[in-house]
Amino acid sequence: MNHAIELERPLTERRRKIDRRGSVSPRLVEELASAIEQDGIEVLFQPQFDCESGQIAGAEALLRWSHSERGLLSGDRVFALAREGALSKRLTRHLCDRAMAAATAWPSGFRLSLNAMAEDLADPDYPGTLLECLRDSGFPASRLTLEITEQALVDSLDTAAKLLRPVADAGIAIALDDFGAGFCNFRYLKMLPLSALKLDRSMVEGIATDRQDLAVFRGILAMARALDLRVIAEGVETESQRAAVCREGCDIWQGFLGSRPISAPEFAEFAAV
Repeated sequence: MNHAIELERPLTERRRKIDRRGSVSPRLVEELASAIEQDGIEVLFQPQFDCESGQIAGAEALLRWSHSERGLLSGDRVFALAREGALSKRLTRHLCDRAMAAATAWPSGFRLSLNAMAEDLADPDYPGTLLECLRDSGFPASRLTLEITEQALVDSLDTAAKLLRPVADAGIAIALDDFGAGFCNFRYLKMLPLSALKLDRSMVEGIATDRQDLAVFRGILAMARALDLRVIAEGVETESQRAAVCREGCDIWQGFLGSRPISAPEFAEFAAV
């Protein structure tokens, strides 16, 4: 099995895999804590591309843990283990610190995208943690995008909206991730300080070959434009998909067509080409 592909599996499939695993063992919690402490959790970067220019626009930071017995664990699995072992805060801080440290060396126009978990959006200290990471790294808030999923909002939309307000006020862009993957409560679009919609790969798969899929895609883009939201398309795997998302008016695209998730040094080399 190619574990790199696990980083890009459809959201619902990834969640089912996590749910089937059951409770985490105390030993695995200790190993995860040690891996975080000893910088054993790798941060990868998947390049994102500007539709208008075709150039790299930045990258999304993703986690990966190479476990001695369990193999390569994707970010979803690592965060699920952290949640069960009460290590979510430490893992979030690790991601922020490592990703921002790497991104400070990027060209000045590049953006960094980070994922916020449900635990983050329930933590009143999270905005302070995020801003502290920005201050410590020197990375500009204006070049950071925070991606949040419907799953992270289901417990308390009101709480999340209040928590995200100071984040947005600091200049950080908020993107609603995996849009179209499940049932979308359109109150999200009204209550959250959103700057962008990030379309799930299921919204992209058929747009180059299926008229109905293309019609749905165009409807979402029309709604986004009416709400003054940028649109990011993920899961782009073919040239025909890339051409379609750019032709129809998306701002940014990412996917295996451009690059799989790569290490910080690999991204720096990739961006310099």
